Amino acid sequence: MDHYSKDGCDVYPIIVPAQNLKTINFFLVKHENGLSLIDAGLDDETCWNALQLELEKNDLRLEDITEIILTHHHFDHVGLVNRIVSLHPIPVFASPLSVPRLKRDPQFLENRISFYDNVYKEMGCGELGDKQIQYLRKSIKKNKHQAIQTDIKEIKNPHFLHYNVLEIPGHAPDHIAFWDKKRNWLFSGDLLLEHISSNAFIEPDENGNRLYSLVQQRDSLIQCSSLQAAIVFSGHGDMIENPNDLIAKRLERIEDKAHRFLKLIQNGIATVNDLAETYYKKTYYEQFPLVVSEVVSHLDYLEIQKKVNKDFINGVWHYSLPSNIKV
Repeated sequence: MDHYSKDGCDVYPIIVPAQNLKTINFFLVKHENGLSLIDAGLDDETCWNALQLELEKNDLRLEDITEIILTHHHFDHVGLVNRIVSLHPIPVFASPLSVPRLKRDPQFLENRISFYDNVYKEMGCGELGDKQIQYLRKSIKKNKHQAIQTDIKEIKNPHFLHYNVLEIPGHAPDHIAFWDKKRNWLFSGDLLLEHISSNAFIEPDENGNRLYSLVQQRDSLIQCSSLQAAIVFSGHGDMIENPNDLIAKRLERIEDKAHRFLKLIQNGIATVNDLAETYYKKTYYEQFPLVVSEVVSHLDYLEIQKKVNKDFINGVWHYSLPSNIKV
C-alpha cells in the first residue's frame, strides 16, 4: 500500500531501495495541524528525488512540510535534514540524547572513541580494534559536514503533536517512537524490522559506562508489544501489520543466540574476540564493530541473568559458566 488514511490523518511512506537494508523508509504525515516528515533518509539524490516525487504525487510541496521529527540520530534517518531546512526553514525535533550526536559535538565524539578503545582492548580484539579506532578518529574530520546545521528542538514531553512519545533505546540510546493511539499506528524507526533483526549497538551512557543495549532492546520490544499496534511504520523493509507475532520471534531469537554463546563458553571459548571469531567466522572481519556489539551485548544480557561469570585476566575479560548453570 502506498498510502494510509484514517480519521483525518494520512501517511505517505517514502520507500527507497537499499541493498543491505532492503529499503530506507521515511514518512510524510498529513494531520490537522500540518504536514510532518518523520525521519529524513540518506543525504543523496535518490532519497531527495523520492521525497520530491511523493510530494508531487499527492499535490504537496516542500513548503507544506511544517516540521521534521527524528526517531534517532543514525545517518540513514537524518540525511536530508540540512538540505530541507536550507530551502525551507522549519523546526527539527528529536530526543535530547540526539543533540550531541546530530551536532557531532567534538568532545562527545572523543569520549565515545575512548569508550570503544577501552571496550576493544578489554575484549581482546587486538589489531582489529586498533584499526576500528583509527577509522573512528579519521571519521571525526571526514564526516564533519554531516552535522545538523539548524537548531534541534528537544522532545521532552511524552505528548507531542498527536503522538505519545515512547523511549525505545537498544538500537540507539536516543531512539524514540511515535505512537498514534487514536489510529493504532506506531512509527518505530529501527526497533522492529520485518526482514531482519535490528541490531542492539553497544554505546556509552553520559558517564562513559556501557549501556546494556540488548536488555534495553528487549524491554523496548516488550513495551511496543503491549500497545497491540495495527501497523508499525518501520524504518526499513515492509510496513508491519499486527506486529506481535514478529515481536515474539525477535524475543525468541535473543534467547536462542544467548544460548548459543553459552554453549561456546561451556566448550572453553572464553573471550569476546574468540567467541566472535568462532561464531561469525569471516563476518567478524568484514563487519567488526557490528559483530562485537552483538557478542558483547549478549554477554551483558547473560551476565545480568547471572548465567555467566567474568574474570579480568591480563587486561582482557574471560567468560565462564557458574557451576549451577547447565546448558
